[in-house]
Amino acid sequence: METRNRAVALMRDGVPNRIVAESLGIPRGTVGWWMSEDRRRRGESFVRPTDCPRCTGRAYDHQAYSYLLGLYLGDGHIIAKPKQNHLSIYCGDVWPGLIDAAEEAMQKVMALPSTGRRQKKGCTEVKSYSAHWPCMFPQHGPGKKHERRIALEDWQQSIVDAHPWSFLRGLIHSDGCRVTNWTTRMVNGARKRYEYPRYLFTNKSDDIRQLYCDTLTKVGVEWTTLARGSDPFNISVARKASVALMDAHIGPKY
Repeated sequence: METRNRAVALMRDGVPNRIVAESLGIPRGTVGWWMSEDRRRRGESFVRPTDCPRCTGRAYDHQAYSYLLGLYLGDGHIIAKPKQNHLSIYCGDVWPGLIDAAEEAMQKVMALPSTGRRQKKGCTEVKSYSAHWPCMFPQHGPGKKHERRIALEDWQQSIVDAHPWSFLRGLIHSDGCRVTNWTTRMVNGARKRYEYPRYLFTNKSDDIRQLYCDTLTKVGVEWTTLARGSDPFNISVARKASVALMDAHIGPKY
């Protein structure tokens, strides 16, 4: 009983369960159960701690958020159920740096939730477990993103305006790429092959493509729409000066 009372007293003082368990040599599950029983006897309900910036007013890394917003709009989704809450970003395994960058951005926006990685076929699901991710991404909703309206709230747009390149980088890292195209042209009567770099962004959502294009325009990048069949899903940046600008701030995936 003395050990139990000591553990409960420490937890009431705000010492994390893990620290209490390690210091007293008790299984972490036992410590959690003791605390749960103590709250029940006192009639207290459990409120999970959170560092959600929208709920607590806490300052956070806006540049990391702008990048994470781009990743979410491209290859992310949120699960919001009573016993299952997390933000997931899917990253191709051929770009390990992108996987690290996604997890780092999550932790810079909300450090308290635990993060994890789950291997899928050809990709890695980077996850952050918190019921508060819908607060940070109010675009969350039922159905696929390209089948519903996607619009930024004023506070999100302000962050994107302040950190446009981070937002574009997130979108390119999720649904874009840097490729080398080629064509041929006549030079002194002979046909020669000519190669040139191009950035492509592909997304079925008209709203997300518009957010991408509007941000490109704001930073001085010229772009065009390429239709695949009759669907204008592809946004191209191919002019030399614009590609150089994209290279300076984004570059290829890594």
